[in-house]
Amino acid sequence: MTDETILAMVSIIAAAATMAIGAVGAAFGESRIGVSAMDALARQPDESGSITRTLFVSLAMVESTAIFCLVIALILIFANPFTTGS
Repeated sequence: MTDETILAMVSIIAAAATMAIGAVGAAFGESRIGVSAMDALARQPDESGSITRTLFVSLAMVESTAIFCLVIALILIFANPFTTGS
């Protein structure tokens, strides 16, 4: 095995780890946000508009972390700066 083959294998493993950690982290964060929003809606139903708006903004911010992980994984797989592409 050449050094480039080993580097390509490590890049694929790093991309998989990046997506796994990013997806799990985002899933836990979104579930905690959902639980908190449902609790807040149960306690103060009159504030549903404000709570829902804050919920969606928070979900979008947490989901952006998973999207960044996807971008990093795609760069490692398709446009890896550490390999020559041969």
